[in-house]
Amino acid sequence: MPVQTSPLAADLETIASPGLWTITIGALLVLLALDFAITHRPHEVRMREAVGWSIFYLALPLAFGVYLWAAHGSGVSVEFFTGYVVEKSLSVDNLFVFMLLLAAFAVPPALAQRVLLYGIVGALVLRAIFIALGAAALKSGTWAFLLFGAVLIVTAVKVFRDALTGHEQQVDISSMRTVHLIRRFMPVTDDYRGSRMLVREGGRRALTPLALAVVAVFATDIVFAVDSVPAVYGVTEDPFLVFATNAFALLGLRALYFVLRGALAKLRHLNHGLAVILAFIGVKLVLHWAHGIWTWVPQIPTLASLAVIIAVLVTVTLTSLHAGRKDATSSTGTQAT
Repeated sequence: MPVQTSPLAADLETIASPGLWTITIGALLVLLALDFAITHRPHEVRMREAVGWSIFYLALPLAFGVYLWAAHGSGVSVEFFTGYVVEKSLSVDNLFVFMLLLAAFAVPPALAQRVLLYGIVGALVLRAIFIALGAAALKSGTWAFLLFGAVLIVTAVKVFRDALTGHEQQVDISSMRTVHLIRRFMPVTDDYRGSRMLVREGGRRALTPLALAVVAVFATDIVFAVDSVPAVYGVTEDPFLVFATNAFALLGLRALYFVLRGALAKLRHLNHGLAVILAFIGVKLVLHWAHGIWTWVPQIPTLASLAVIIAVLVTVTLTSLHAGRKDATSSTGTQAT
């Protein structure tokens, strides 16, 4: 199978021709435009609407994976699906933080989807930048695999430690430097003004709380981009597949938020599982780097990685549900006495 050269990484092997890049980015822009059209008139999202769009955005990567299987073989398709599962798992953690931010800023339900959409666009831009930087690092030598692996292992330790202490469930708006800096230089209105982020008040321009919420979401996107891009590079070295998995995982977040917002708080062990996944992929990257130097060092196949990731996600979901039922039973018993 001939290998095309991507404009993003001239020396990296990729399945994407310039035409495929153009079609993918064009389709992404169309979908984002559709999302902006849907959220043009603020309204509270009903479950039926959210479920419908969630199914649509789950069907897209499935169809794309089938196309990859038919056009480029099972190996490429498995890499895509593995990377997608990793990114979708990390994006659910994104949603949990978004939920806390929306509550902290008291965002009206009708405006929540607009804030989420801005956050998704910001995340896509940041991921594209980090993917390009990651591709440049990989072109410069195999040391990048060791660096990515170290970043993921360190992040996994932090995520697991925070999960044990419950620190990941806290959002302190006053500690966000970006929000604090904006408030120093721009006045902020006391209330929301519909979907407007900038208004004129008292003869001068002022930001609305909606603008601060968007900035806060964008700031958290930076942190998630640092973790997620190296994680997908641990699954595939193809910059196009890395970009595609990020795009497909992020596109459906707006609708998925309204489906899962009641269940997010119940997934109390999600971050424990994400820590295990990040550590596992970190080790996979280190082994890949070591294999390039010492060929006797084993590597972890992509299909095995997919099995481990799915097993971890299923396990933490089941343990979270079990812990929730146990707490409910304990609470009922305490009230009865």
